Amino acid sequence: MEKHNFSAGPCILPHEVFLEASQSILNFNDSGLSILEISHRSKDFVDVMEEARNLALELLGLEGKGYKALFLQGGASMEFLMVAYNLLEKKAAYLNTGTWSDKAIKEAKLFGDVIEVASSKEANFSYIPKGYTVPEDVDYFHCTSNNTIFGTQMKSFPATDVPVVCDMSSDIFSRQMDFSTFDLIYAGAQKNMGPAGTTLVVVKEDILGKVSRKIPSMMDYKIHIGKGSMFNTPAVFPVYVSMLTLRWLKEKGGIEAIEKENEKKATLVYSEVDLNPLFKGFAANEDRSMMNATFTLENGDLKETFDEMWKEAGIVGLNGHRSVGGYRASMYNALSMESVGTLVDVMSELERKA
Repeated sequence: MEKHNFSAGPCILPHEVFLEASQSILNFNDSGLSILEISHRSKDFVDVMEEARNLALELLGLEGKGYKALFLQGGASMEFLMVAYNLLEKKAAYLNTGTWSDKAIKEAKLFGDVIEVASSKEANFSYIPKGYTVPEDVDYFHCTSNNTIFGTQMKSFPATDVPVVCDMSSDIFSRQMDFSTFDLIYAGAQKNMGPAGTTLVVVKEDILGKVSRKIPSMMDYKIHIGKGSMFNTPAVFPVYVSMLTLRWLKEKGGIEAIEKENEKKATLVYSEVDLNPLFKGFAANEDRSMMNATFTLENGDLKETFDEMWKEAGIVGLNGHRSVGGYRASMYNALSMESVGTLVDVMSELERKA
């Protein structure tokens, strides 16, 4: 039976990417070697790394604008630390919109003062704070564009003259924005880009080198830039699959094209949540994520029936995070409209049965 993968991450990837990657596990570039065993210093893989980095900048519209793309390790969690190591001299401003923002704030406090400009913690992060001001005397402002656990997404970003850092782990490459308004973007690959194991960092070079502390080599963005993202042994296979996925996105028409598909998928799910009296959404309507739709049953007695129905339909990964409960439909770039339709059909069928 075909599976419909709504997992929050590691998540669904394009079928075409799986096919090409699987062939490369046996024989990469007709070399007679697997992608899993080639030297990371070989021309074949250096070309992969270069293409992946170039595609990232191209798709984000940042070519020739002073940015460098890096594929690093340690996940977004490592970036919580690296951002502060490289940028926080005295104090920084953070917007707290969820669990991952909380974790980023915790790491930044090791290096300087952290100002929480706003937080939705008191409402279990069910909305995105508005109307806050970013202080002018901070080293940078940090935010999380999409919150996978709570299903909220920032629809706009504050205008400020201080450097803006954004964790885009769960919605990068999913919607159009002026990415040049950000000075540093980071994103774990395992949502819209590739398998777990590598993290994309896109950084404007002129914001680096301004802190007085000594930065360990592995934590220094400038060193990674100088070594072409190859300072240490990179995560070869995750970078390769990320490159294939970025190629796939470019061939589809880039972010402009995928955004239209994502909007249709999200509209279909949220329409069912709103019209079906058996369900209710978790996130505030104006802040609903296009990537992660969170919802619950109005009547908990129907949980066993609904769970059996969606599992029988081949749906996987629909359970919500333990801090929210209910359900979470993650609709990343590679998820098909057919899969979304299957979920909506099951939700509608539950209403007919109830």
